[in-house]
Amino acid sequence: MTGPQSNTHPGRNRRDLVPPMSFITLITDFGLTDGYVGAMKGVILSIAPQAAIVDISHAVPVQDLRSAAWILYTAYHTFPEGTIHCVIVDPGVGSQQRAIAIQAGAYTFVAPDNGLLSYVLVQEPLHMAVELTNPRFHRHPVSHTFHGRDIFAPAAAHAARGVSLAELGAPIDQLVTWPLPRPEHLSEGSLVGHILHIDHFGNCITDLRLRSEEDALILTNLPCERAEPLLIPRRQVRLKVGGMALSGISHTYADGPPGEPLALVGSSSHLEIALGGGSAAQALGLRVGDPIIVYLKT
Repeated sequence: MTGPQSNTHPGRNRRDLVPPMSFITLITDFGLTDGYVGAMKGVILSIAPQAAIVDISHAVPVQDLRSAAWILYTAYHTFPEGTIHCVIVDPGVGSQQRAIAIQAGAYTFVAPDNGLLSYVLVQEPLHMAVELTNPRFHRHPVSHTFHGRDIFAPAAAHAARGVSLAELGAPIDQLVTWPLPRPEHLSEGSLVGHILHIDHFGNCITDLRLRSEEDALILTNLPCERAEPLLIPRRQVRLKVGGMALSGISHTYADGPPGEPLALVGSSSHLEIALGGGSAAQALGLRVGDPIIVYLKT
C-alpha cells in the first residue's frame, strides 16, 4: 500500500526552504591588500549562501569614523528596501564598546556603537536596536581583534536568513551619536558652513545642503533641524574658502576653466568646492572641518 502522493518534486521542497536573495553591503577600513574582507565574505556566505554581497567601500581612511559615516549616508538609500548594511570601522575593537544591529527606516544596519550611524539616525526612524550579545549567532572562537569576522559578519548573515533582531541580542535604548556639523549664521546676509568630507577626487563636500529652485538654491536642513529654508541666489552668491573668493554656484564640474576652483551642488545635494582637472583640497590646502563662508548679498 502506498502513501499519499505529493504533487511537488522533492527538490523543489528543499529549494523552497532557502530564503530569497538578500543584499548585504560592506563598508570597512580594511583595504584589499590583506584577507580581512575575504574572511568576512566567507563567513557570510557560509551562513547565508543566497546573499548578494556588495562592496560599497573598503578604502575608508584607517579608523576614520566620520568618513565611514558619510559614505554610508550617501549610499545606503540607493539600495532596495530590506538591504542589510554592515559598517566596520572600529578603533575600539576588543574593548567594552557594544556591537549593535538596528532597524531604521526600511533597512537593517550592523555596526559598532561608536557614532557610525549618526547620519542614518537623523534621516530614518529607529524601529529597534539590539546589542549583539547572543553567542549562538557568533563565530567561535571570537577573536579579540577581529569582531568584523566573528560578530558583525555572522549577525548580518543571520539577519539575511530571516533571524530577527530580537534573537540576535538584548534590546537597547541609547545609541552613540555625534552632534552633526551644520551651517551657522554669522550676520544678516552671511553664514558659515564646514567641510564634512573630502572625496577621492579632492572635492570638498560641505554641510550646506541645497535644493535647486529655478535659478536659485534653497538651503535645506536635516530632518532633526527646524530652521527655516533659506534662499541662495545661484549667480549672485559669493563664497570664501581657504583664503580664496569664489563667485556664483556652478551646475557641473566642467563649468570653470581647468585649474580654477568652483562651487557646485554635488550628487549628495551638498555644496562642494571642486577644481577642474585637479584636487581642490590639495590646491587650496583644505581639510575636514575647515569653514566656508557664504555671502548672500553682493
